[in-house]
Amino acid sequence: MAGPLPLGDPAPSDGRLPADLPVDRSVPFSAYLHVPFCRVRCGYCDFNTYTSGELRGARQDEYADTLGIEIALARRVLADAGALRPMDTVFFGGGTPTLLPAGDLARMLDAAVDAFGLSDGAEITVEANPDTVTPDVVRTLVDAGVTRLSVGMQSAVPHVLAALDRTHQPENVRTAVEAAKDAGLAVSVDLIYGAPGEALGDWEASLDAALELEPDHISAYALIIEDGTKLARQIRRGEVPTPDDDLQADMYELADSRLAAAGFEWYELSNWARSSEQRSRHNLAYWRGSDWWGFGPGAHSHVAGLRWWNVKHPAAYAQRLAASESPAAGTERPDAQAHLLERVLLESRLAEGIAVTAIPAQNRTKVAGLIADGMVDPAAALKGRIRLTLKGRLLADAVVRELTD
Repeated sequence: MAGPLPLGDPAPSDGRLPADLPVDRSVPFSAYLHVPFCRVRCGYCDFNTYTSGELRGARQDEYADTLGIEIALARRVLADAGALRPMDTVFFGGGTPTLLPAGDLARMLDAAVDAFGLSDGAEITVEANPDTVTPDVVRTLVDAGVTRLSVGMQSAVPHVLAALDRTHQPENVRTAVEAAKDAGLAVSVDLIYGAPGEALGDWEASLDAALELEPDHISAYALIIEDGTKLARQIRRGEVPTPDDDLQADMYELADSRLAAAGFEWYELSNWARSSEQRSRHNLAYWRGSDWWGFGPGAHSHVAGLRWWNVKHPAAYAQRLAASESPAAGTERPDAQAHLLERVLLESRLAEGIAVTAIPAQNRTKVAGLIADGMVDPAAALKGRIRLTLKGRLLADAVVRELTD
């Protein structure tokens, strides 16, 4: 299970938005549908997920209907606030969305589409564990309107998967990808690098295996040790080594080189696509500060600068909704300084970079130093954009601190 929820102000029991919220209906709207169930808990994971023994009264077979109640609440709230818009993107995340029957996912999507509608060409993504994807599952998802499958590959090397507590069979990744491609879905594969005991050659093998699948999109994330996870406890006890920052940097450089040579372009620090059309529009909505409603236990939402988050446990979530109450646990409206930090942190991750004019005036002189240090592209800076070089991507947090301190 994830760590504690953020501190914030109490959320209204009816979920209403503040009357003075500056809603801009031209801002794209997205929906995130959280499925908090997993067969086993991966040792590195701190997402809000639950195995069957941790549900304590919540039922997976009732989850689609419960989430539908929150969708109906969201429609009322957004309509009352003048913030109702069609969805530009929908994303099923988790947990393991495909642990639910595909028909349940289809019902959840139908409820959201009935409530909000879809923009033309909307992107609809489902995250999937390779062991849970079959041609029948894919056909049901396609019939429901899903356009994209994101397959959790993580690694092609058995001992690396074991270090991550991933239980899927590596050969099932190809089966899942082929089923999705045969059905006309766009396909992304997710990788993680820097696991305990993973050598550079292991990572190279995983990159090669991912490229052989010929997906449209690849995400590659450095392993981060989160407090409260099994892996954090193992490291604290000295059972496994702490990830090596230098090795992770070498792995990132190898990924960037291999993916570029295969025709992929990086568009965000950890994401590469074959073309601009294959970028994850849903994730771009987060990085660009669009509006979204996160449905499900522990899900976070953002509309016009207001943020809120739901209670974590599926049983508490269901109880709130059964009582005709909002499942929101807390809310906040970040001040100007916090908003600036977040904007720089997120937009600087993108290949398009962030406008120099978005940086506080007193910090713009620091751009020259970042150029001199090889972390910002000088040609882009001359055109008014702060765009990270490869070195800058490796040291992105340091760049953000320099631009916002």
